[in-house]
Amino acid sequence: MQRHEPLGGAEFAPGTTYLNSASSGLLPHRSAAAVRAALDESASHGTMGRDYFAAAEASRAAFARLVGVPAERVALGSSVAVQSALIAASLPAGAEVLAPEGDFSSLVNPLGTHPGIKLRTVPLEALADEVRPGTALVALSAVQSLDGRIADLAAVREAARTHGARTFVDATQAAGWLPLRALDFDYLVAGAFKWLLCPRGTTFMAFGGDRGDRGDRTDGPGWPAALHAGWVAGEDLAASNYGLITPATTARRFDEPHAFFSYVGAEQSLALIEELGVAAIHAHDTALAAYYRERLTERGLTPRPAPGSAIVSTPGLTDAEDRLTEAGVKISVRGGLLRASFHLYNSTDDVDRLLSLLD
Repeated sequence: MQRHEPLGGAEFAPGTTYLNSASSGLLPHRSAAAVRAALDESASHGTMGRDYFAAAEASRAAFARLVGVPAERVALGSSVAVQSALIAASLPAGAEVLAPEGDFSSLVNPLGTHPGIKLRTVPLEALADEVRPGTALVALSAVQSLDGRIADLAAVREAARTHGARTFVDATQAAGWLPLRALDFDYLVAGAFKWLLCPRGTTFMAFGGDRGDRGDRTDGPGWPAALHAGWVAGEDLAASNYGLITPATTARRFDEPHAFFSYVGAEQSLALIEELGVAAIHAHDTALAAYYRERLTERGLTPRPAPGSAIVSTPGLTDAEDRLTEAGVKISVRGGLLRASFHLYNSTDDVDRLLSLLD
C-alpha cells in the first residue's frame, strides 16, 4: 500500500502516538504560540486583549468558507449544547423531533428535555424513512461519535423537505475532514476542538436552508428568536452595553460572548485547515483508516463502520486500552469498542505501531 506521511509539516510534533481526534484534536504549534502571546498581552491589556473581536471575526469567516456559507450566517458559541437548546426553544409546543438512537448527548439532551418537545429516536439507518408529516425537526450527527458511522445526509435532507421538517446537523465529528455544505441544512453546529484543531470553548453554528427573500438577515422566516442575546449580539456594539439592545440583523445576534483566548487559537487552527484543504485531509484520514480496517479484518476482527470514515471502532479489543496507554498510544474506548481516529498529523507508521501493540 502507499505509505502516508503526516500533513501539516512542522505544525505538529506529538510526544505520543495520537489516535484520539474523535475526543480532542491536537493544537497546531501556530495556535499554541498565538494563545501564549495573547496570554502575555493580557497582563497589560486585560483578558479581552487589544482587540476582542479580530480573532473571532477571522474565525467566523474561516468556518463559513469551510462549510460554504456567507460569514453573516455563522454564529459563535461555546458549546453544542447551548446551540441545541436555542433550536429546541424555537420549536412550537408539541413538536416532534426525530433523532438517531444513541446520538451524542450534547445534541439530543437539550431537545429531549425541553418542555413540550416529543423526542422520537430510531436507528440511524432508518432515519430518512421515519420522517413523517408530523415531524418538525430532524436532528442528527453527520458522523456518529460512538463508532464513526456516516449519516446518509442527502436522504435525510430530501425526506425532511418532502414532509416540511427542518434539519439540524451536528458536524462536530465531521467538520475538518468530511466535506460539508451547510446550505443543505437549516442548522449546522460544530464543536471545533476535535477535527478542526481549535482550543476548547469554540463552537460555530451555521444557518443554511431557504431563508426566503431576506438575504442573510435573521429577521426573515425560519430564524429562531435570539434568546440569549447579550451585548455582543447587538447591531451597534457601541450602543449595546446597557439596557435592551437591537439584535444584529445577521447570525451574530446568536453569538455568545466568546472565550477570547480560545478564538485566538481558533483563527490559526482554521487557517491551517484551509491551507491544507478538507479534500486533501479527507483523502489522508480515510486512507489511514482503510489500511487499519483491512489489517484488522485480516485478523478475523469486525471493525466498524464500513469504509469511508476516519473513525474505526472495533469490538473485542477493549482489554488493550491499558497496554496502549502505557506504550504512549492515545486512543479511546466507547461503548465496548476500541475507537481509533485518524487525522492529518497521523501516518502509516502510527497505524503499524498500533497494530503491533494489538498482537
